[in-house]
Amino acid sequence: MQAENAGSEVIGREHESIPALQARALCKVVPGAAGAEPAGSAFSGGLTILDDINLSVAHGQTLAVLGASGSGKSTLLGLLAGLDLPSSGSVRIFGTELFELDEDARAKLRARTLGFVFQSFQLLPHLTALENVLLPLELGARAGLDAAAGASMARDLLVRVGLGERLRHYPTTLSGGEQQRVALARAFVARPAILMADEPTGSLDAKTGDLITELLFELNREAGSTLILVTHDANLAARCARRIALQAGRICSVVA
Repeated sequence: MQAENAGSEVIGREHESIPALQARALCKVVPGAAGAEPAGSAFSGGLTILDDINLSVAHGQTLAVLGASGSGKSTLLGLLAGLDLPSSGSVRIFGTELFELDEDARAKLRARTLGFVFQSFQLLPHLTALENVLLPLELGARAGLDAAAGASMARDLLVRVGLGERLRHYPTTLSGGEQQRVALARAFVARPAILMADEPTGSLDAKTGDLITELLFELNREAGSTLILVTHDANLAARCARRIALQAGRICSVVA
């Protein structure tokens, strides 16, 4: 993969001066939950998961979101991707306001611009490694790409992550590290403008986690994608150019 064919290809050169992602006054409250806010507060009667998150990420930047379990990291990632709805606030992806779109339009925007890597891999068990990697293309992430070209891209990426001999294997026959490498290939096959990773090494042993980390950053450099990484691992976060920390749903520190 070449950088000039990557994220910029998806978003268009004219958008490169626009922040890849912006969040403004983003809040998430669970109504009536245990630990709810006291009466008279801004979100009385609900449990505040995220409170007044303001964030801007430039095209091609790498950002780590740190925080203890329960600090709101994964909730924030879900909101930034439009997978969940906020209680208030806004998110823009390359200038498009996510929450002014209906669910179908948000899904189409995600397909065109976002790639995902999850702690639990999220591979479909009835599909082979190759079929899992092909899935974003079959769902329309690269409109106009013919099937043969898509299959070639998927095979090349699996070879790139060291799984050229595992193309026809199902997830249950792969180790955890191999499954995460399939997930990395799937995330990058559509050459996303933005890659979001939620604890990508959290369920792996240290050695395998180091391998996945190297592959993640190597593929991301080649693709020229914006990387937003959620982790509790300070060493993994240190690989990113910017870092923010969440505590009790609020940004408590920023390292630019």
